[in-house]
Amino acid sequence: MKTPSFLALIVLCLPSAPVRAGDALDDLAWIAGTWEGTADGMAMEEHWLEPSGGTMLGLHRDVAGGRTVSFEFLRIEAGPDGVAYVAQPGGRPPTRFALVERGKDRVVFANPAHDFPQRILYWRDAAGLHARVEGKEKGVDQAMEWTWRKAR
Repeated sequence: MKTPSFLALIVLCLPSAPVRAGDALDDLAWIAGTWEGTADGMAMEEHWLEPSGGTMLGLHRDVAGGRTVSFEFLRIEAGPDGVAYVAQPGGRPPTRFALVERGKDRVVFANPAHDFPQRILYWRDAAGLHARVEGKEKGVDQAMEWTWRKAR
């Protein structure tokens, strides 16, 4: 056997480094932190933990008139079927949105079978962290968008 062919065979037989579940989330770490904003007299906050153990855990809360008017448990997780955003508005059962686009400061998740929204987008720029939900509701295109600034 010639030396170059033998070396190639050895390299092919070496075990590859295992991929940690968290590796798939490391480039989404820019979402992590405490974010806050206001809109129409409502205080909004979104908290995201750094990626660890294949998950990023999040919490959203809206407060108006000194009362919590809505909340949502959130997570972004890496699993055997890929990365997904999982939302539980008001603590309801989880709804999964698969990762469909990822950039340096932008990520898009989608679930075409969901009633509304069908897409969830996050991006970051000089103004802060933005989120947008979009899709059809009763056959009509709808969208909602938020912007938060870094609190800490």
